[in-house]
Amino acid sequence: MSSPAMTFDERYRAIDSRDTRFDGQFVTAVRSTGIYCRPSCPARTPKPSNVTFYPTSAAAHEAGFRACKRCLPEAAPGSPQWNLRGDTAGRAMRLIADGVVEREGVPGLARRLGYSSRHLTRLLSAELGAGPLALSRAHRAQTARMLLVGTDLPAADVAFSSGFASVRQFNDTVREVFGMSPLELRARRRVVAGTRTVPAPGSIDLVLPHRGPLDADGLFDWMAARAVDGAEVATPTTFARTLRLPGGPAWFELRVDEVGRMRLRARLTHLGDLSTLVTRARRLFDLDADPIAVDEALSRHAELAPLVSALPGIRVPGAADPHEMLIRAMVGQQITVVAARTALSALTSALGETVDGFDGSTRLFPTMAAIAEHGAEVLRGPAARIRSIVGAAAALADGSLVLTTGDDGAEQRAALLAMPGIGPWTADYVRMRVLGDPDVFLPGDVAVRSGAAAAGLPADPKPLTEWASRTAPWRSYLTAHLWRAVPPKPARARRGAASDLQKAASA
Repeated sequence: MSSPAMTFDERYRAIDSRDTRFDGQFVTAVRSTGIYCRPSCPARTPKPSNVTFYPTSAAAHEAGFRACKRCLPEAAPGSPQWNLRGDTAGRAMRLIADGVVEREGVPGLARRLGYSSRHLTRLLSAELGAGPLALSRAHRAQTARMLLVGTDLPAADVAFSSGFASVRQFNDTVREVFGMSPLELRARRRVVAGTRTVPAPGSIDLVLPHRGPLDADGLFDWMAARAVDGAEVATPTTFARTLRLPGGPAWFELRVDEVGRMRLRARLTHLGDLSTLVTRARRLFDLDADPIAVDEALSRHAELAPLVSALPGIRVPGAADPHEMLIRAMVGQQITVVAARTALSALTSALGETVDGFDGSTRLFPTMAAIAEHGAEVLRGPAARIRSIVGAAAALADGSLVLTTGDDGAEQRAALLAMPGIGPWTADYVRMRVLGDPDVFLPGDVAVRSGAAAAGLPADPKPLTEWASRTAPWRSYLTAHLWRAVPPKPARARRGAASDLQKAASA
């Protein structure tokens, strides 16, 4: 389903059938009208001779096209190809979405990727049809549209929340990209009857679009089992947490509304962090995935078809903060989910910064510097494990260990394995969660093997690994299904058997 693998004819058939599965994966530029659309645009299908396909809206805009006022292609969910792709373009797009260009400029993005600014611009222009500045500008325009149609924020607040340096730049960009002024764009918004909410003062309430089915119950259950006291609050239908962002502490809550849409409520210290927060919330709940492609591929295997049928749209939880994710994974090694949650809650209570005004969340997860300095005083367990956790936090704090969403997967894994106390399970689990890599399998995970046995698959690591290879490139989703397939323990045996499961730590 990734657009680089599709031919012109395949893309044209997708737009001719108005297939919503391809929204966000490419855009259709029409030379006779000068506009670009999402694949599912309801307008009359243009002639093939008038069509050019672009991998991003930024590329279409750079080629002189403006966004369609009818289908608003910027409103489509993000492309899953940026998780599928581990090349420079995919890594750059993940970092751009996280706001790196706004914070560090193109030179900062280039440094993170190991290139000069000039070479990175050439590479992205050749691969995606637009350079990093244009891609970042398109991302700001998307955020602006989302805020204009989804909130009642004043236009000036929308401008700075979207990352624009001035209101004039915001106005000019919106007019150029959408062919409308910001107020005209806001006037075109559609409100579903009975679903309009009035956010609390100082908060933002947005719809986060996603494609295909969404196993929201599974996501909320996962978060509830692992919620760190003080920093996170989870219920069967909501998940909320604090987060440390460049502009200061922030808070967000994810929930599903009455018509099945995922909604995000947020409060920020600095409005310019909103785009970064939205990106991280989407990654945490894997909202840019293509569940239809995943489910179709896994369902071809008779052993997995019942699992997929029972849980359509399963997602692999991501990470709101890469550094935190590593610490959570290391704390959770070889202990139960409950024990890891207890340890992480104690760590946060002792070392986390106190915050207020965030609806029940009173602390931030500790900084790596705080864990490096005082973690040994708080953590409990084998001395070697504590040294490993404190050592990893120190390496993250001083920059000797780099861990970001823009890492090369193989290099990230090698760097983690070089750290004392980090083995293959932890390195691969972090890669699955931080990079959103859809093709990670954890054959050494006890819960994965238990779920495999329940599904009629080999339970031993070697034959299970061999069998799992036939589900590439979706082995992370296979892993998620096997976690969910673990049979419930009888009430009497549950207490004694709990220590046998290391089901994805507490992360």
